[in-house]
Amino acid sequence: TEPRKHPRIADLLMLLLVLALSCNPSTAATASPSAPHIKPSYSFGRTFLGLDKCNACIGTSICKKFFKEEIRFDTWLSSRLKLPPSYLLSYSGNYTDDAKSWRLVDITRLTSKYRHDRADKRICTSLLKTKTCSLERALRRTHRFQKWLRAKRLTPDLVQGLSSPMLRCPSQRLLDRIVRRYAEVPDAGSIYMDHLTDRDKLRLLYTLSVNSHPILLQIFPDVEGWPFPRYLGSCGRLVVSASTRPLRDFYSAVPEVAADLALQLLAVLRSMGTNDLNYFFYFTHVDAGTFGVFSNGHLFIRDASTLGIIDKEEGSQLIDGQQEYKDIFSCLTVDCQSAFVSCNSIREKHSLVMVCQELLPKLLKGKFLQPVQEKIDSFLQHCADGLADDQSLNEAVAKLAELLKPLRSCDSRFAYRYPDCKYSDKY
Repeated sequence: TEPRKHPRIADLLMLLLVLALSCNPSTAATASPSAPHIKPSYSFGRTFLGLDKCNACIGTSICKKFFKEEIRFDTWLSSRLKLPPSYLLSYSGNYTDDAKSWRLVDITRLTSKYRHDRADKRICTSLLKTKTCSLERALRRTHRFQKWLRAKRLTPDLVQGLSSPMLRCPSQRLLDRIVRRYAEVPDAGSIYMDHLTDRDKLRLLYTLSVNSHPILLQIFPDVEGWPFPRYLGSCGRLVVSASTRPLRDFYSAVPEVAADLALQLLAVLRSMGTNDLNYFFYFTHVDAGTFGVFSNGHLFIRDASTLGIIDKEEGSQLIDGQQEYKDIFSCLTVDCQSAFVSCNSIREKHSLVMVCQELLPKLLKGKFLQPVQEKIDSFLQHCADGLADDQSLNEAVAKLAELLKPLRSCDSRFAYRYPDCKYSDKY
């Protein structure tokens, strides 16, 4: 009878081992969707994320998800689990909260790795006269950051001379909103910076100096109806947000899709000029990647880095002369000699003219039958010339919208408004 006990003991030990493995959270988190019982092996360095540069980085709020493999690059879903090249500006990724359902996300750098490396070198050579240094130690010594450390509130003089279009014409109301809604720290709901540590202040200043895109996503969230993708968090120098396809992917779209996207584009521009909070948003530059489209057909601002903001309620609290102040934070990603645009020179039609010049012709040219196409082309040319005043240009755009409305269709391809469009005159 004795030999018969051994298989049972072996079976029991095997069962205990399986149970122990299944209860181990780290094993469960690193399981690959394609092979749930195999723990993959890969090399995931801090350098790729930019964590080695913190606190001269964006944040760490989503790092755990990277290391637990709850955020994966597309290449991670293959058996080889190789990281993508570090020199790319953006990556397509997959995000999960339960390790079962996955959704697409965009993983982006605020600027190219080449520009980041060049800026890091500039910090060391200009501040400490060395080729390499502790970026944090160098930046902490600066006059600007020492002012940030002493400040109780983020005021216009603390951001003067930064290259971000968002901060060229700042109001106190806008700066208070940044502090109150900064998502890389626990929410204190306060306009005072008491809840920000020295490390938090450096990360916020660094982000505003390099690229204000993630800050705009945080302070004007999609859940409140703003036309931006959802901010999910940052790790080192990478930002994670909801996934969109760039508008350039739709230049060859069928006429009804092109008409729908053009109408959405006009509506977004209208909301940028007129909204409940009385902020006027304007672009300093637009291209085929500025706007993006979600899988449900909804159009959003994909890249907010070139957005400027003028507070129509308070006005700018930074006179144009103050903008000329320059330091190392002013030129982390741009040429220090670049001139600022005067706050008083921005007109309501500013963004509309750029969109009529750069985007709408590529989306709408040669899509429709005559005489409709001829009328569309005429309106676009009138808009692109930018010679008309704001009112007559707005009237021309309203006529363009009336031309486009009957050209779009109501079906499941436009999930963001279907089936509502069946029962509403608005569509």
